[in-house]
Amino acid sequence: MEQVYLAPCTEYQYEPLKQAVDDIFNHLQLNRFPFQNANVVIKPNLLMKCNPHTAIITHPLLVAAVGTKVQELGGKVTIAESSGGRYTPSTVKNIYQACGYANMAQQYDFLLNTDCSYRSLKTPTAVRCKEFQVISPILDADIIIDIGKLKTHCMTGMSGAVKNMFGVVPGLMKPELHCRFPDTKEFSEMLVDLCEAVRPHIAIMDAVMGMEGNGPSGGKPRFIGTIVGGSNPYAVDMVCASMISLKPSDIFMLASAMERGLCPKTVEEIEILGLPLSDTVISDFLPPQSKSSDFIQYLPSFLRPLAAKIATPVPKIRTGKCIGCGKCAESCPQHTIEIKHKKAYIIYDNCIRCYCCHEMCPEHIIDIKRLALFNL
Repeated sequence: MEQVYLAPCTEYQYEPLKQAVDDIFNHLQLNRFPFQNANVVIKPNLLMKCNPHTAIITHPLLVAAVGTKVQELGGKVTIAESSGGRYTPSTVKNIYQACGYANMAQQYDFLLNTDCSYRSLKTPTAVRCKEFQVISPILDADIIIDIGKLKTHCMTGMSGAVKNMFGVVPGLMKPELHCRFPDTKEFSEMLVDLCEAVRPHIAIMDAVMGMEGNGPSGGKPRFIGTIVGGSNPYAVDMVCASMISLKPSDIFMLASAMERGLCPKTVEEIEILGLPLSDTVISDFLPPQSKSSDFIQYLPSFLRPLAAKIATPVPKIRTGKCIGCGKCAESCPQHTIEIKHKKAYIIYDNCIRCYCCHEMCPEHIIDIKRLALFNL
């Protein structure tokens, strides 16, 4: 029976975070992994350059708590991430600095990866994608610890342990996968293929502060007060989805994992230790505005593609506040955003509604909008 531990933690201070991590490791017996002299790579969510208190990224003090636990068990800690933009030593260093990781890593004697090489990883049994380009430190790791951030996500519904593994794909190769798999279900199945290829050994979720609404970067911080841990990333995500009032089987990533037998089909089949799940559920947690319209499934099959295109929300740029930085255009897999006179403009004929522009906008001025009819 899969086990997931819910540890209470109400603030981003090292001591309570370390206590939560110790409880997770002890109760789930995670020290069974061969940490002694192991190359342990911690994969946080560092989506973009931002302050940790925005709830966009994994808080550095949680990574510090996990990293020191690894050191106590005899492991050597490397932190590795490929964010949404270009993947170069200078951009990686800038991300670490802006997100508070540079000082943290120096204080706790962790290595921050700046090796931007990558290699091919073949996945012959995959459902959607049978080969990925993966950053080298992940492929060279003895043990991988996935430390995600619990957030809503305008495309996949939620961002957690499984979605966090998308960060092992180098920088601007991510839009290529968005382009190959523009359909949300197919994209989510690809994410499960990737998670299975990489196979993180431990998944820990930063859910002290989560993000509701239009995540993963444009939503609002929401207090949750929990650190979640387990050795099965799908089970961890199932519990986390339930905490923010999402039905796990409605999340395509988790539905795909259930179909493949990678996790239980219901949360009731997971043994939850620590806090009772009912104590952590937030009934009014705001979903993303991109959540699909339920009526489409009741239409005749020949009408569904057209109805889905009309009903699916689109990204809208608040042009007056656009600074013309070009991050949206850089991240767009369809190359359907132009920068003219220092302002970004979307050519909607080619837009696949992946919301990468919304996700990567540093000014958070790209909104997700649907026709007023579908807000009724």
